[in-house]
Amino acid sequence: MKLIPEIDAARGEIQTIRRDIHAHPELCFEEKRTADVVANTLTQWGIPIHRGLGKTGVVGIIKQGSSDRAIGLRADMDALPIREANTFEHASKHEGKMHACGHDGHTAMLLAAAQYLQKHRHFDGTVYLIFQPAEEGGGGAREMIKDGLFERFPMQAVFGMHNWPGVPTGTFAVTPGPMMASSNEFKITLRGKGTHAGIPNAGIDPVIAAVQVAQALQSIITRNKRPIDAAVLSITQIHAGDTTNVVPDLAWLGGTVRTFSIEVLDLIETRMREIAEFVAKGLGCSAEIEFLRNYPPTINDPGMAALCADVMRELVGNENVNDKVEPTMGAEDFSFMLLEKPGAYVFIGNGDGTHRDMGHGLGPCNLHNASYDFNDDLLPLGGTYWVKLVETYFGRRA
Repeated sequence: MKLIPEIDAARGEIQTIRRDIHAHPELCFEEKRTADVVANTLTQWGIPIHRGLGKTGVVGIIKQGSSDRAIGLRADMDALPIREANTFEHASKHEGKMHACGHDGHTAMLLAAAQYLQKHRHFDGTVYLIFQPAEEGGGGAREMIKDGLFERFPMQAVFGMHNWPGVPTGTFAVTPGPMMASSNEFKITLRGKGTHAGIPNAGIDPVIAAVQVAQALQSIITRNKRPIDAAVLSITQIHAGDTTNVVPDLAWLGGTVRTFSIEVLDLIETRMREIAEFVAKGLGCSAEIEFLRNYPPTINDPGMAALCADVMRELVGNENVNDKVEPTMGAEDFSFMLLEKPGAYVFIGNGDGTHRDMGHGLGPCNLHNASYDFNDDLLPLGGTYWVKLVETYFGRRA
């Protein structure tokens, strides 16, 4: 790996920051202490900051030369409502809260880059360091945009990065086009007429309607969308009744829909509403459907994805870069930023979990797992990637 020596030498300092953040996790829109750590660190390094976008977001600014070109680098800061199973020294001090997705590491990697970029400005333009709250379900990227992120800090491109467990340390992955799926949830309520279970003819059974709707919904995936369009429709909940001898008044089912395009999502939502309404009506029930679009798909600009891949290859060699990685049905609110600006979202390998200190939990080192911990070996590599991305971006003609 071609690490920047100065960033590698600062590994201990950045690791201390990372582990401090890990020990003090904060949930979405509650990242006051984390934002203070970020803001105070940037200020100590002489980097101007702005605070308050998306409630707790922080934006640092490093400007060099006279060019009006600008690039945004984004890291997320929030933790998850998980009780940590690890007992090592930097384990969570807040019961029921944990950095189980590596946002502490994302923040630290961007800080590593910020420290170097402030000292060694081998570029002509402006770098905006975007420390974002509330990725885990809060839509913090959307809220920062609503608060004027791109108006107050005009940039031509924006980039994000996420650690990926199970992928070897020292490797990267990216792909043009869809990188992660949209995240959507639904709840369908079927209303009938309750009765004694021994005389079902005296009522209208919403449980039967719920079962029929659940089965019919899968026909959207197998018969309505094109086979080459990826999509998932998972029913994860069915609820009805309180006892065995009563047909209830209502039943409801809920779940998630994931797609790589808005067009497929539109089709699925439309057909879900039609199926729920008409299947319920055919069985004498009424149907109400709530469909919540949480995060859109994360879609990389092809040119920006190629730029990222070039930087990756420079750092770790062609054999350690997957520039056509298979997209994941997980979701990411960086997607909101990519709706506004061209850019790319990439994965950096977090290893197989053997990096964890003594005292880690017995579970796997997977995202959203109580035994997870970010791999500190990524800190100099991620920091170097950000710096080289900045220098390469500004080194190319606009």
